[in-house]
Amino acid sequence: MKILCIADHIDPLVYSPAVKQRFEDIDFVLSAGDLPMEYLGFVASSLNKPVGFVFGNHNLKALPNFRTTAQPVLDRTSVHSQFRNYYGSTYVEDRVRRINGMLIAGLGGSMRYNDGQHQFTERQMFYRVVRLVPRLLWNRVVHGRYLDILLTHAAPRGIHDKEDLCHVGFRTLLWFMRVFKPRYLLHGHIHLYDLNARRRTRYHETDVINVYDHYVLDTEAPL
Repeated sequence: MKILCIADHIDPLVYSPAVKQRFEDIDFVLSAGDLPMEYLGFVASSLNKPVGFVFGNHNLKALPNFRTTAQPVLDRTSVHSQFRNYYGSTYVEDRVRRINGMLIAGLGGSMRYNDGQHQFTERQMFYRVVRLVPRLLWNRVVHGRYLDILLTHAAPRGIHDKEDLCHVGFRTLLWFMRVFKPRYLLHGHIHLYDLNARRRTRYHETDVINVYDHYVLDTEAPL
């Protein structure tokens, strides 16, 4: 199974008339944030493959469409149905989805650094993880595993992150990997300008991968 992962930068190798030929063997696409919805729409329509995404801390024009509001339940359901496949892409943030048999959860956003949109404290990120726990336990019972991929925007603390507050990682993600053992944690947010920069790090049973720009993940399909 091949997964095209994208984040943070509109890559001319992807945003190209040749994208279908270049990535013809891709099974689905995951976006780790900071990309305009129009770009995701181009990828979805060009490859005709499922696209799952989270938001980062930039390119947030569409974010209000996905915010939980105080609307009646029926109204919230209709809004959710309308935007679940927005621009041909499926929102996976704060929930668990199955895409081509892979169990995928999303936790977008960055560390809070200036009270902007989609920024979280460490405690807020932990509470977001706690809300996923019932579904993760259900996955363990039904599928024999908690999760295949955790899709985030920010990096885990101490793995690929930086020391400035904007780019520092979340310790909660380290705890998540130790407890729920996803095969992969895919993140963006940390821009890579050196072709030799480290993209991939093993943490316990999880491969942490920085998917800035684009990255093709070649992995075994789940049983």
